[in-house]
Amino acid sequence: MSVNARAGAVVLGVGLLWSGISQANTPIYDEDGTQLSMYGRISMGIAGGGPNEDATGNAINNDPEFVDVYSRLGFRMRQQINPDLAAFGRLEWRFAGDERIQGQAFRETRQSFIGLESERFGTVLAGNFDSLYYQFVSIPFDVYLDRGLLFNSTGLQSRGDSIGYYTPEVNGFTSFLQVKHYSERGLTDAEKSSEGSVSAAQGGVRYRQGPLSVGLGAVENVVRGGGNGEMLYGLIGSYSVRDNLSARLGFEAQSDSSEYGGGFDSYGLGGTYTTGPWAFNADVYRVERDNEASSNAWSIGSYYALTDNVDVFLEVAEADSPAIRSSSDDAYWITGARYLF
Repeated sequence: MSVNARAGAVVLGVGLLWSGISQANTPIYDEDGTQLSMYGRISMGIAGGGPNEDATGNAINNDPEFVDVYSRLGFRMRQQINPDLAAFGRLEWRFAGDERIQGQAFRETRQSFIGLESERFGTVLAGNFDSLYYQFVSIPFDVYLDRGLLFNSTGLQSRGDSIGYYTPEVNGFTSFLQVKHYSERGLTDAEKSSEGSVSAAQGGVRYRQGPLSVGLGAVENVVRGGGNGEMLYGLIGSYSVRDNLSARLGFEAQSDSSEYGGGFDSYGLGGTYTTGPWAFNADVYRVERDNEASSNAWSIGSYYALTDNVDVFLEVAEADSPAIRSSSDDAYWITGARYLF
């Protein structure tokens, strides 16, 4: 199983647990140790609310509108080389499910990577994939279909020109390491970045035993990848209180940069409850910024499985930030339905 398939299982384990709903894999070919499967979802909804003014008081239109909710289509590939070693690959696109776009079938190549997996020696992968920090540390809080995750997510110093490695799980422990390279190759002097060619490393360890999962990680959050050039640290965990109830707790911090600012301490607390075809999420955050105002945020979500492949959802999120003017009256909301295959 590739790292992303495992990460998906972790999400289902702490978050979107409602009966029968998961990212399905439709077999296309399975013979002589070679497997090819297809998966995806068509997801549409109506979104509204959110801030109605920016930090300078300029009005923002937050009227409801019909939206695509991250529809996607993907393929997973795997070939068993010998009893211990397997090669795997993944290719996934995002497309606009709510409207016709001529001349552009897909809007984003979301995943495109290959790798080797050994039960004894671990797994190595290369290409465009979700950051290993996300997959082993911050993923317990990624339980919302749209907004609601305030810890760093899938694209953190990742998504392209990346190489990653993680060890087999031994006595509950798994270690990971990833490097992303930002190249200047082929650029003219006028096109080059002021930071030049640079690499960003991330690494950490996850402990998982019974109902408990805890991840500790650090990321070199370079400017070219949207960071402030300082190290980012996270300590995030989840605990299954019982089969249908899980809790999560997290902390994330980054030092302030004298040139770019961006220092903060973030705290998160949340939980997921499931009953029959229903699932419910609730999370709260406290973000304390070094040179800007601190803020609080909250998110809630409810989900109902109509069938094993179809669900409906409603999510509400409110996140104060120095960049916007917002109040609880301006909470963002989205409701809709998904078909998974």
